[in-house]
Amino acid sequence: MARLKSYLLAGTTLVCALGIGYVMQFGLALPGQGKSAQVGPLEVSDITEVSSATAIPIPPTDLQFDIEMPGQSVELAAADAGLTGTELPQENSAESFGCDVRMEASPAAGAMVNLSLSSACHASERVTIHHQGMVFTEVMQPDGSLDVSVPALAEAAVFMASFASGDGAMATADVTSMPFYDRVVLQWKGDAGLQLHAREFNADYFGDGHVWASTAGDLTAAARGEGGFLTRLGQSDSPEALLAEIYSYPSGTTKRSGDIALSVEAEVTGANCETRVEAQTFEMTAGSDLRVRDMTLEIPGCDSTGDFLVLNNLVQDLTIAAR
Repeated sequence: MARLKSYLLAGTTLVCALGIGYVMQFGLALPGQGKSAQVGPLEVSDITEVSSATAIPIPPTDLQFDIEMPGQSVELAAADAGLTGTELPQENSAESFGCDVRMEASPAAGAMVNLSLSSACHASERVTIHHQGMVFTEVMQPDGSLDVSVPALAEAAVFMASFASGDGAMATADVTSMPFYDRVVLQWKGDAGLQLHAREFNADYFGDGHVWASTAGDLTAAARGEGGFLTRLGQSDSPEALLAEIYSYPSGTTKRSGDIALSVEAEVTGANCETRVEAQTFEMTAGSDLRVRDMTLEIPGCDSTGDFLVLNNLVQDLTIAAR
């Protein structure tokens, strides 16, 4: 009986490792989940540099998307192994994961997904969350729990959590409201000083309709089709932090028509001056495949600290038609 239990435990551990390994290799989509367009690396050249007197204040932030999990060596096998529930089968012990890692996902308003992660043995530890190529790091609470709301990037949304030890879990959610939202993602690593801005329907900077980290918009208004909102993911004060910002607009239920001007902006700081910043953008609009673009940006010298760069045309503006 003990031998049978060991076999079952080994099988469960292998399935978990294969699932996490597969998504970390192919993060953007699991088999049958649609297509994505990978646009080649972009050397940013269309940049406007402005002084700190007139620029948009952008707080420093944190990209290494090819993350490796310590101790994991897997074949390209299947996260397609019949795992259809919202929780990866697991039977953990001191000999396997060290303790249970449990993850649940539930859809919420605004095409969001509420993630709940628990693991008593990983209290206060850093955890990396993966979803359709988007990657960000969080820190578990002292009681071993973590709750975070994530904008979905697919109707059949798959999420993975991984710890430095190699422990992990997977959860899925059906997000039926996903087709009603346009989404733009900016993600990066470390103190890159990057931030995503959206100015809705000719809005001025700092005026009504300017959505960014300091004025993130209203999810309730978005659910009514009245405006967009911005979500920031990741714990910026953790080492080698992976961060993401996501702008969402309810294009399928909107009551307004016009353009939404989108821009990526960067502050020159003591942490990023005279460095090369790498980032990645995802663009999702109704009826189109996911578009992915890599970006490399040379930050000016430290004598420009306090100035701001506006990266023009890095992400495409949204054209909205009232429903």
